Amino acid sequence: MSGSVSRPKPGVRALLELDRLVHEPARLAILTILAAAEEVEFLFLEETTGLTRGNLSSHLSKLEAGAYLTVKKSFRGKIPATSCRITREGRRALDGYRRRLFDGLDLAE
Repeated sequence: MSGSVSRPKPGVRALLELDRLVHEPARLAILTILAAAEEVEFLFLEETTGLTRGNLSSHLSKLEAGAYLTVKKSFRGKIPATSCRITREGRRALDGYRRRLFDGLDLAE
């Protein structure tokens, strides 16, 4: 061993630069669902992801704190309704995540 530290190869570097907020599987699933729709209701996300209400709420809060989505709370009559929408920043983060992942796996075109 020479004692010198080599730099990571470009593909490895891309993987090391993955956005950790997006990388968590539940949050990646949430952002992917939101990217395919204009607005998604909480109950739809709960059913689609299989996450518990508490777990889903926790992930949504983290994504909202990162400015990757917005949460809208309203009422339909007397029934509370929560919906989510991906932001431009969230879309950019998801696109960047995909690009880096594919680069890291040498799948980029």
